[in-house]
Amino acid sequence: MVATCLHLVGFACSFVGWIGLIVATATNDWVVTCGYTITTCRKMDELGSKGLWADCVMATGLYHCKPLVDILILPGYVQACRALMIAASVLGIPAIFLLVTVLPCIRMGHEPGAAKYRRSQLGGILIILLAMCGVVATIWFPVCAHRETTIMSFGYSLYTGWIGSALCLFGGCVVVCCSGDAQSFGENRFYYASGSSSPTHAKSAHV
Repeated sequence: MVATCLHLVGFACSFVGWIGLIVATATNDWVVTCGYTITTCRKMDELGSKGLWADCVMATGLYHCKPLVDILILPGYVQACRALMIAASVLGIPAIFLLVTVLPCIRMGHEPGAAKYRRSQLGGILIILLAMCGVVATIWFPVCAHRETTIMSFGYSLYTGWIGSALCLFGGCVVVCCSGDAQSFGENRFYYASGSSSPTHAKSAHV
Protein backbone atom coordinates (compact mmCIF):
# COMPACT_ATOMS: atom_id res chain seq x y z
CA MET A 1 0.00 0.00 0.00
CA VAL A 2 2.85 2.39 0.83
CA ALA A 3 4.52 1.71 -2.53
CA THR A 4 1.22 2.39 -4.34
CA CYS A 5 0.75 5.71 -2.55
CA LEU A 6 4.32 6.76 -3.30
CA HIS A 7 3.84 5.83 -6.94
CA LEU A 8 0.72 8.01 -7.13
CA VAL A 9 2.57 10.91 -5.48
CA GLY A 10 5.44 10.53 -7.96
CA PHE A 11 3.05 10.47 -10.89
CA ALA A 12 1.15 13.56 -9.70
CA CYS A 13 4.36 15.56 -9.13
CA SER A 14 5.74 14.49 -12.51
CA PHE A 15 2.56 15.45 -14.37
CA VAL A 16 2.28 18.88 -12.73
CA GLY A 17 5.99 19.53 -13.28
CA TRP A 18 5.74 18.55 -16.95
CA ILE A 19 2.86 21.00 -17.45
CA GLY A 20 5.01 23.68 -15.81
CA LEU A 21 7.86 23.01 -18.25
CA ILE A 22 5.47 23.29 -21.20
CA VAL A 23 4.23 26.65 -19.89
CA ALA A 24 7.81 27.87 -19.43
CA THR A 25 8.70 26.77 -22.96
CA ALA A 26 5.73 28.52 -24.56
CA THR A 27 6.06 31.88 -22.75
CA ASN A 28 8.69 34.61 -23.11
CA ASP A 29 8.92 36.24 -19.68
CA TRP A 30 12.15 34.52 -18.68
CA VAL A 31 14.22 37.52 -17.58
CA VAL A 32 13.45 41.24 -17.20
CA THR A 33 16.34 43.20 -18.71
CA CYS A 34 17.53 46.79 -18.81
CA GLY A 35 19.53 48.31 -21.66
CA TYR A 36 20.84 51.18 -19.51
CA THR A 37 21.69 51.48 -15.85
CA ILE A 38 19.06 50.32 -13.41
CA THR A 39 18.44 53.91 -12.20
CA THR A 40 17.97 55.17 -15.77
CA CYS A 41 15.57 52.37 -16.65
CA ARG A 42 13.46 53.09 -13.58
CA LYS A 43 13.30 56.80 -14.41
CA MET A 44 12.39 56.10 -18.04
CA ASP A 45 9.95 53.37 -17.00
CA GLU A 46 11.23 51.20 -19.84
CA LEU A 47 12.22 47.59 -19.31
CA GLY A 48 12.78 44.62 -21.56
CA SER A 49 11.61 41.03 -21.33
CA LYS A 50 13.68 38.29 -22.89
CA GLY A 51 12.60 34.74 -23.63
CA LEU A 52 13.24 31.81 -25.93
CA TRP A 53 11.04 33.06 -28.75
CA ALA A 54 10.87 36.87 -28.54
CA ASP A 55 12.40 40.02 -27.07
CA CYS A 56 9.79 42.37 -25.63
CA VAL A 57 9.77 46.01 -24.54
CA MET A 58 7.62 47.02 -21.58
CA ALA A 59 6.82 50.69 -21.03
CA THR A 60 3.88 52.76 -19.85
CA GLY A 61 0.98 51.79 -22.09
CA LEU A 62 3.25 49.80 -24.43
CA TYR A 63 4.14 46.14 -24.73
CA HIS A 64 5.84 45.25 -27.98
CA CYS A 65 7.54 41.95 -28.83
CA LYS A 66 10.01 41.16 -31.60
CA PRO A 67 9.95 37.45 -32.56
CA LEU A 68 13.32 35.72 -32.73
CA VAL A 69 12.83 33.98 -36.06
CA ASP A 70 16.27 34.28 -37.66
CA ILE A 71 18.03 31.19 -36.35
CA LEU A 72 21.35 32.02 -38.04
CA ILE A 73 21.94 35.17 -35.95
CA LEU A 74 20.59 33.87 -32.65
CA PRO A 75 23.08 33.36 -29.81
CA GLY A 76 24.08 29.76 -29.26
CA TYR A 77 22.68 29.62 -25.74
CA VAL A 78 19.19 30.60 -26.96
CA GLN A 79 19.17 27.82 -29.54
CA ALA A 80 20.51 25.30 -27.02
CA CYS A 81 17.92 26.25 -24.39
CA ARG A 82 15.18 26.01 -27.00
CA ALA A 83 16.31 22.51 -27.90
CA LEU A 84 16.50 21.44 -24.25
CA MET A 85 13.04 22.76 -23.37
CA ILE A 86 11.47 21.25 -26.49
CA ALA A 87 13.15 17.93 -25.69
CA ALA A 88 11.79 18.09 -22.13
CA SER A 89 8.26 18.78 -23.40
CA VAL A 90 8.40 15.96 -25.96
CA LEU A 91 9.94 13.42 -23.57
CA GLY A 92 7.04 14.00 -21.21
CA ILE A 93 4.54 12.48 -23.66
CA PRO A 94 5.85 8.86 -23.56
CA ALA A 95 6.88 9.23 -19.92
CA ILE A 96 3.41 10.26 -18.72
CA PHE A 97 1.79 7.63 -20.95
CA LEU A 98 3.96 4.89 -19.43
CA LEU A 99 3.18 6.05 -15.90
CA VAL A 100 -0.56 6.21 -16.63
CA THR A 101 -0.58 2.58 -17.86
CA VAL A 102 0.90 1.33 -14.57
CA LEU A 103 -1.47 3.18 -12.23
CA PRO A 104 -3.28 0.86 -9.79
CA CYS A 105 -6.66 1.72 -11.34
CA ILE A 106 -5.52 0.69 -14.85
CA ARG A 107 -5.81 -2.99 -15.84
CA MET A 108 -4.42 -4.33 -19.13
CA GLY A 109 -5.57 -7.94 -19.12
CA HIS A 110 -3.64 -10.46 -17.04
CA GLU A 111 -0.35 -8.61 -17.34
CA PRO A 112 2.36 -9.74 -14.89
CA GLY A 113 3.65 -7.30 -12.32
CA ALA A 114 7.19 -7.49 -13.73
CA ALA A 115 6.08 -5.97 -17.04
CA LYS A 116 4.33 -3.08 -15.29
CA TYR A 117 7.38 -2.60 -13.10
CA ARG A 118 9.65 -2.25 -16.14
CA ARG A 119 7.31 0.33 -17.69
CA SER A 120 7.21 2.22 -14.42
CA GLN A 121 11.01 2.33 -14.21
CA LEU A 122 11.32 3.46 -17.84
CA GLY A 123 8.74 6.21 -17.30
CA GLY A 124 10.53 7.39 -14.15
CA ILE A 125 13.88 7.52 -15.95
CA LEU A 126 12.34 9.58 -18.78
CA ILE A 127 10.89 11.97 -16.20
CA ILE A 128 14.33 12.41 -14.61
CA LEU A 129 15.89 13.05 -18.03
CA LEU A 130 13.36 15.74 -18.94
CA ALA A 131 13.82 17.30 -15.50
CA MET A 132 17.57 17.56 -16.11
CA CYS A 133 16.91 19.19 -19.50
CA GLY A 134 14.74 21.76 -17.75
CA VAL A 135 17.30 22.37 -14.99
CA VAL A 136 20.13 22.99 -17.46
CA ALA A 137 18.05 25.30 -19.68
CA THR A 138 16.58 27.40 -16.85
CA ILE A 139 20.02 27.94 -15.28
CA TRP A 140 22.00 28.40 -18.50
CA PHE A 141 19.66 31.01 -20.03
CA PRO A 142 19.76 33.70 -17.29
CA VAL A 143 23.51 33.28 -16.79
CA CYS A 144 24.24 33.89 -20.49
CA ALA A 145 21.60 36.63 -20.79
CA HIS A 146 23.27 38.50 -17.92
CA ARG A 147 26.49 38.63 -19.94
CA GLU A 148 24.69 40.45 -22.77
CA THR A 149 22.63 42.93 -20.76
CA THR A 150 21.70 43.88 -17.22
CA ILE A 151 19.10 41.61 -15.65
CA MET A 152 16.65 43.41 -13.39
CA SER A 153 14.78 40.32 -12.20
CA PHE A 154 13.65 36.85 -13.19
CA GLY A 155 10.33 36.44 -14.98
CA TYR A 156 7.44 34.15 -14.15
CA SER A 157 8.37 31.81 -17.01
CA LEU A 158 11.73 31.10 -15.40
CA TYR A 159 10.17 30.48 -12.01
CA THR A 160 7.66 28.15 -13.65
CA GLY A 161 10.52 26.26 -15.30
CA TRP A 162 12.40 25.93 -12.00
CA ILE A 163 9.35 24.66 -10.13
CA GLY A 164 8.43 22.29 -12.96
CA SER A 165 11.95 20.87 -13.13
CA ALA A 166 12.08 20.37 -9.37
CA LEU A 167 8.70 18.60 -9.33
CA CYS A 168 9.70 16.33 -12.23
CA LEU A 169 13.01 15.48 -10.59
CA PHE A 170 11.31 14.66 -7.30
CA GLY A 171 8.50 12.72 -8.96
CA GLY A 172 10.85 10.74 -11.19
CA CYS A 173 13.08 9.78 -8.26
CA VAL A 174 10.05 8.66 -6.24
CA VAL A 175 8.77 6.53 -9.12
CA VAL A 176 12.15 4.91 -9.74
CA CYS A 177 13.21 4.34 -6.14
CA CYS A 178 9.96 3.79 -4.24
CA SER A 179 7.81 1.61 -6.51
CA GLY A 180 8.52 -1.65 -4.69
CA ASP A 181 9.93 -4.78 -6.33
CA ALA A 182 9.20 -6.37 -9.70
CA GLN A 183 7.44 -9.44 -8.32
CA SER A 184 4.77 -7.67 -6.25
CA PHE A 185 4.36 -4.55 -8.38
CA GLY A 186 0.74 -3.97 -9.41
CA GLU A 187 -0.64 -7.02 -7.60
CA ASN A 188 -3.91 -6.84 -5.69
CA ARG A 189 -3.40 -6.00 -2.05
CA PHE A 190 -6.32 -8.12 -0.80
CA TYR A 191 -7.63 -11.58 -1.62
CA TYR A 192 -10.79 -13.27 -0.47
CA ALA A 193 -11.60 -16.68 1.00
CA SER A 194 -13.65 -18.81 -1.35
CA GLY A 195 -15.26 -20.82 1.45
CA SER A 196 -16.07 -17.98 3.78
CA SER A 197 -19.64 -17.42 4.97
CA SER A 198 -19.48 -13.89 3.61
CA PRO A 199 -18.14 -13.60 0.05
CA THR A 200 -17.01 -10.04 0.67
CA HIS A 201 -15.07 -10.79 3.84
CA ALA A 202 -11.34 -10.16 3.45
CA LYS A 203 -9.32 -13.07 4.78
CA SER A 204 -5.86 -11.60 4.60
CA ALA A 205 -3.83 -8.80 3.17
CA HIS A 206 -0.44 -8.56 1.52
CA VAL A 207 1.66 -5.67 2.79
